[in-house]
Amino acid sequence: MGKPTGFLEFERELPKKRPVEVRLKDYQEIEAAPTDAGAKTQAARCMDCGIPFCHNGCPLGNIIPEFNDAVYDENWALAYDILTSTNNFPEFTGRICPAPCEASCVLGINKPAVAIEFIEKSIIEKAFELDLVKPRLPKKRTGKKVAVVGSGPAGLAASSQLNQAGHSVVLLERADQIGGLLRYGIPDFKLNKGVIDRRLKVMQEEGIEFRTNVNVGVDIKSDELLNEFDAVVLTMGSTVPRDLKIEGRNLKGVHFAMEFLSQQNKRVAGIDPVVDHRGSEYVNGQIRATDKHVVVIGGGDTGSDCVGTSGRHGAKSVTQIELMPIPPKERDASTPWPNWPMMLRTSTSHEEGADRHWSINTKEFIGDEEGNLVALKIVDLDWQKDPESGRLQMKEVMGSERTIPCDLAFLAAGFLHPQQEGLLNELGLAYDDRGNVKTHLYQSTTNEKVFAAGDCRRGQSLVVWAISEGREAARAVDEYLMGESFLEAKAVSMLNPDFAHA
Repeated sequence: MGKPTGFLEFERELPKKRPVEVRLKDYQEIEAAPTDAGAKTQAARCMDCGIPFCHNGCPLGNIIPEFNDAVYDENWALAYDILTSTNNFPEFTGRICPAPCEASCVLGINKPAVAIEFIEKSIIEKAFELDLVKPRLPKKRTGKKVAVVGSGPAGLAASSQLNQAGHSVVLLERADQIGGLLRYGIPDFKLNKGVIDRRLKVMQEEGIEFRTNVNVGVDIKSDELLNEFDAVVLTMGSTVPRDLKIEGRNLKGVHFAMEFLSQQNKRVAGIDPVVDHRGSEYVNGQIRATDKHVVVIGGGDTGSDCVGTSGRHGAKSVTQIELMPIPPKERDASTPWPNWPMMLRTSTSHEEGADRHWSINTKEFIGDEEGNLVALKIVDLDWQKDPESGRLQMKEVMGSERTIPCDLAFLAAGFLHPQQEGLLNELGLAYDDRGNVKTHLYQSTTNEKVFAAGDCRRGQSLVVWAISEGREAARAVDEYLMGESFLEAKAVSMLNPDFAHA
């Protein structure tokens, strides 16, 4: 380890956030840029555990103690090599990952965990600064051609890995720009879109072809896709939102969260927010929270992003309600270390101002004579554990039903499964009991040429899981095309001590 007593000497510190009153006026990233000294100090807190549980906590299996040691030694080239041997896009995970690795940090048993996410971001930003991030061109091409459908983190990771294996990769995206939810879901104040563009430039130089404004299944039919490519990887995400089918759902002012968030990202990028990729205007037109009473229904990250965006619009009030009971403020006994803890989390958007409530059910959207949303009818819930099943069951609290003012409601209750109509049904794919693409080792169970990865396969999940899924699907495709996996051999070689820079 870099400093044996570092975890005793230094406290966990993260980059300073810009003041709330300042950041609410723009869409720039909230955190200040990492510093070399800050990264070195935080890396010194790593204990280089005999059994580093952080490896297991991270879906990518990042080699965390080793890159921490390299950062402490200020060997940025080595740190970059170690980090990118398992993680294609640390600039994404270093910004928007909830860091399950930190929840598994051994130091976190009785002290604040090592700031692994911050260190990842420091490494990749320093690598770009030092011009260490170079296009990695495959030594030879296999002559095989692979289509990747969907350009979110799973699709980008699959494309990168398949290209490294020597296959010719075409990444197809129905939106006007590459990036999926990274582009049109995650707000700019969490992920500046220049970070995506910087990575895409490298990937294009590596030989990956990007095709935007292509709705696969419409612009390219399924049979054309199968005839043109030797394999197809589906990474279109989980895009069917969970609806709230109650009275008043069709009132003006009730929207799915992602429509609101994608519109704002387009505004920031200087793109018409109400025109889709085919030039048609969205039915709902402009969605703005300015001077409105906003209620966000759903307590997850998407809901939090709606809170932060509404605050920047200048909403009159922002309320966030959640069906489930409030989580404990500390790690609960039901999720002991090194598991991901069930506990209350406060995002940067919540810090900026929001009235949060738990155990609330929405009963009705209330409108005026012109069909505009003006209020919500809600009720408190009492959650009790069923003695037989052990599951929580909800019961409305008598006399708690009431209305609250609401001009704009965002449904942020998650996603059900990928869009099945169109391409997936045309390919004749099977679905699991949740409506996701059914696979065996990432290969669809009904068509050997078709693979799936990310949210469309495993369901709505984290960006780090999407990258992991893309990498593993690429390995499966490579084995299918070549009979053995070049990627597996390469991964082993990259773990060899002789691989890294001296």
